[in-house]
Amino acid sequence: MLLKRPTTSTVQLMLFQHLLFMSMLLMHQPLKAQSRIIPLADNWRCRSSVVTDGTWYEATVPSTVMGVLTTQRGSRCEYPDILEGMNYKHVDASRFRVPWIYERDFALEGLSAQEHVSIVFEGIGYSANIRLNGTLVASRDTVRGPFRTYEIDVTRQAREQNTLTVEVFAAQPGDPNIGFVDWNPWPADQNMGIWRPVSVKRTGAVVISHPTVKTRLNLQTLDEAWLTVETGIRNLSAQPSSGQLTGELEGKRFSVPYSLKPYEAKTLHIDAGNHPALHVRNPRLWWCYTLGKPELYTLRLEASQDHSLSDEASVRFGIREVGSFITNDGYRAFTLNGKRIQLLGAGWTDDIFLRDTPQRYAQQLELVRQMNLNTVRLEGFWGNSQALYDLCDEKGIMLLAGWSCQWEWEEYLGKPVDPHFGGITSADDIKLVSRQFADQLRYLRHHPSIIAWFTGSDRLPVPDLEHEYLKIQRTIDDRPQIISAKGLESDLTGASGAKMEGPYEYVAPAYWYYAEAPGGAFGFNTETCTGAQLPVRESIEQMIGRDCWPMDSVWNYHCTSSTSAFNNLNVLSQTIAARYGEAVSFDDYLRKASMVGYDGTRAMFEAFRYNSPKATGLIQWMLNSARPALYWQLYDYYLRPTAAFYAVKKACEPLQLVYNYLDRHVRAVNSRLDSVTVRARMKVYGISGQLLEKQEKQLTIPANGHADVFQLKPLSETNGYLFLEIEGTHSSNVYALSADSDRFDWNHSTWYDTPLLHQADHKAIGASRTKDCRISETHQTADGKTYVTLTVTNPTDQVAYLLHLSLRTPKGRLIDGVTFSDNYISLEPNSSCEVRCEFSGQQKFKAVIDY
Repeated sequence: MLLKRPTTSTVQLMLFQHLLFMSMLLMHQPLKAQSRIIPLADNWRCRSSVVTDGTWYEATVPSTVMGVLTTQRGSRCEYPDILEGMNYKHVDASRFRVPWIYERDFALEGLSAQEHVSIVFEGIGYSANIRLNGTLVASRDTVRGPFRTYEIDVTRQAREQNTLTVEVFAAQPGDPNIGFVDWNPWPADQNMGIWRPVSVKRTGAVVISHPTVKTRLNLQTLDEAWLTVETGIRNLSAQPSSGQLTGELEGKRFSVPYSLKPYEAKTLHIDAGNHPALHVRNPRLWWCYTLGKPELYTLRLEASQDHSLSDEASVRFGIREVGSFITNDGYRAFTLNGKRIQLLGAGWTDDIFLRDTPQRYAQQLELVRQMNLNTVRLEGFWGNSQALYDLCDEKGIMLLAGWSCQWEWEEYLGKPVDPHFGGITSADDIKLVSRQFADQLRYLRHHPSIIAWFTGSDRLPVPDLEHEYLKIQRTIDDRPQIISAKGLESDLTGASGAKMEGPYEYVAPAYWYYAEAPGGAFGFNTETCTGAQLPVRESIEQMIGRDCWPMDSVWNYHCTSSTSAFNNLNVLSQTIAARYGEAVSFDDYLRKASMVGYDGTRAMFEAFRYNSPKATGLIQWMLNSARPALYWQLYDYYLRPTAAFYAVKKACEPLQLVYNYLDRHVRAVNSRLDSVTVRARMKVYGISGQLLEKQEKQLTIPANGHADVFQLKPLSETNGYLFLEIEGTHSSNVYALSADSDRFDWNHSTWYDTPLLHQADHKAIGASRTKDCRISETHQTADGKTYVTLTVTNPTDQVAYLLHLSLRTPKGRLIDGVTFSDNYISLEPNSSCEVRCEFSGQQKFKAVIDY
């Protein structure tokens, strides 16, 4: 068949139609990533600047120098078991008074003259000189402060084969550095190193930086949302540049023009008013996991220049609206998506050498969820990468992020401080810290899990610094700022609405219900605790040694590093002796310490729930530990839960029955967004095992509210036990009772405790040992896990109180990583209960009642 040759005009028409078709097709195509980001995580080498014999340590980034030295393999590891026993006291810190060198080679294959190359540093401690191929591209007079971020244009210095050299310097006294305050000994290297990720970025002349999406909801219906996209955009070239910034969200696109002068940077704001793609109908909302599902979206952005792609970025975000206000009582309260929410959480710390991994973050946040906590406080912008924040976004855990009190006290900052405003008062310090704050907000603002920023902890920011913070709030991120974790008031922004009145040491359970209690269950208590929270036997033997009883100075060393308090276990030992009877053995001490920790910590959380909404929030000090420790932890450094862990899990059940130690009332609490009708049961047994009282009641508990249920009669025996249960649920609670009462010396309350004039007598409970309880198990395996059902039976006429359960190998070794539905359980006389547990993998095991 012969084909007719097309005319020139026909060809032109066909070409025009083809180009028109392709342009229309491209407009409806999803955006494709064109710029290249090269993470520089592996294959680093590290050495002291005074070592010149060619000896290097293998390193990864992020890391600190001590992190590098403690993770060397085999004989190269200089500090085996450094955090156990007293080993850490013998580290020679003088070797970190000189700079250390990080170095890495990397390739940029096919590098063209049209490309621009930038190196992105997300965090360096404390200052650094940065060289690429031997040329200084940034010096320590500008690369200073661990919370600064840097995007350094190295286009002129980059070639196909490159060597990046980073000379890091430790913080000096007076520098606002990463800090652990008095929680544990300080890092020997002052966390010197490249403590957050480094990457190389290959782009065109126009680059996108720190995009975020701000969301506003119809709070009446929750059926529509208005989004505002904000992003930095910068011209790296000496020529003017113009083009389009295009976005894609859920298959819908929008586009805005930009125009940049040479080397100009600006912020683009794109809102729903002019771009229908940003008006979302029936949005999938981000909720904290206790109220709903933490839904997430992804926005993709593309910057084009002269009809070619210059850079692209994506940002994951949640559609949600957070709010904060001061109640009529003067307390700070919070809302999420228009719903009042009580914050129940604990204070986080990273590993002492900042060695946490995404896997370890995930394990810890799963423990947070197991405890039914909805909030984590980050005093110090923790996290050696975005992973901690990403995981909170995914798991629906709210975050309070901000500065540490490290810079507010002379002994921790290393220079004199103002009694009202702390140590950041000079013009140079204000400039540095405000820049660090701005960088952190840009770095983290896209995370829906963050609900507020703390700009102060134990003190207020000086007015000049607070002015800078307010400017940052207007221009970078408009989330609530809390000027202090303490009950202080600023001339600029008014009251913080928070309180930090302790205690940090043991107080009896009734304390939290007293109006006289400084740290009692009212308001927003930003940090408080009941003192030492001992881990299980295996952890103590691992950190102190198998020959660890009787207690010695090594125990004290693993308390806190405070010189004023919390540096020994005297308070715990005295409480055990006065309340439960002198401990006669290591196991007896752990058993009675568990009673102290369980009852004390549970009462703290329950009292705040009992008194909601007057009690607006509670942060336990702390959640975890930076090293193996005995104080302030709900699970220990080895990720093994303490007794307090299960106490918090019990206290924060969405539906629960709570006993008021002060007036002997029982109240049903409900943190759900819907009301519920339930049948509640209560029984009181005497220490003899005799049933003294029994009641049942059907009631309706309002949404996010409470209802009174029972009033207990005076106890007719010296001691007894209260059993509470909500029928048809897993909600149950057991309390040790005394006919005696705690009496507090309110006139001598301090910032860390309130002394007891008299301890309620629980010695009969401390002496009761039910050794005849039995445990049996059935199990099955599926999906790479072993699922176990334990049946615990009490065949005696006595109450079995706070039995600690574990799974062990046939040789008796503790199996780590087991998730229990409950632990430290109590059983009525002649009864049994089921406990579910699971662990990864398959192995032979036996179930044990440890005590």
